[in-house]
Amino acid sequence: MHSLDLNLLTALDALLEEGSVLGAAHRLHLSPPAMSRTLGRIRRATGDAILVRTGRTMTATPYAVRIRADVHRLVQEARALLAPDADVDPATLTRTFTLRFHDAITAAAGPGLLAAVRARAPGVRLRFLAEAGADTSDLRHGRVDAELGSAEPELPEIRGEVLGHAERVVAIPARWRGKSLTLRRYTTVPHVIVSRRGRLRDPLDDALEALGLSRGTVASAPTVDAALGLAAAIGAAVTVPDRMTAHAVARHGMRLVPLPLPAPPVPVILTWHQRDDTDPAHAWLRDLLRAGVAAALG
Repeated sequence: MHSLDLNLLTALDALLEEGSVLGAAHRLHLSPPAMSRTLGRIRRATGDAILVRTGRTMTATPYAVRIRADVHRLVQEARALLAPDADVDPATLTRTFTLRFHDAITAAAGPGLLAAVRARAPGVRLRFLAEAGADTSDLRHGRVDAELGSAEPELPEIRGEVLGHAERVVAIPARWRGKSLTLRRYTTVPHVIVSRRGRLRDPLDDALEALGLSRGTVASAPTVDAALGLAAAIGAAVTVPDRMTAHAVARHGMRLVPLPLPAPPVPVILTWHQRDDTDPAHAWLRDLLRAGVAAALG
């Protein structure tokens, strides 16, 4: 059996459906001699004549009659298995998607995403993970289905799509006076930095250094929410992405003011593994993610 050519199933299905070598040859776009040779191979593989001549026609053997339905079913299942899915019905989809988001994105886009999934695909569950403290291979190994953050993919098999940008702003205690921070005051107030790796420095420090300035960072926290909590407790500033953090900022008794130095906006990048490019269910999820981020960014 290890040397059996499974392509013979397609030929056998055509022979049993057409009931003749000529009909099967036309169906499979083969010459009659080629089809006759294939029938010979099927006969050797099965040990049965399959079709026998009765006058001017051919008749299926009892064995061929018995296996006809199974052969046809197997061929159809193989075609369905190998053909790419063209569409997905969310209403009947049963699946769990594991998502790793920056915490600000989870807070801003997560509720709308979950509501959309519940309304359209009640059989789908979402597992939200926090960003890891170090780069992982979870996308590559299928442990995570999609990520949303600010990092460009580094591996060639990881797809990346920029869904938008968020401007950097400064969260300050609501009791602080003024509708803005001067650059001088920005460099003199205490700061809490958001860093999933626990760093006490980020690209804004490089921008300040280029101006001959520095700021006083007193702590770092792995999430925006944690950083805001620390800053509110001691009276410090946190530089955060606009819009996506507005609710969390207000919840901690803080408010947003413009960043007093030029800085590029923070990209929101969707990443996934290339094996999911043609998966209809994953493509459906990516569409929901695009819509959710667009709504969160306003």
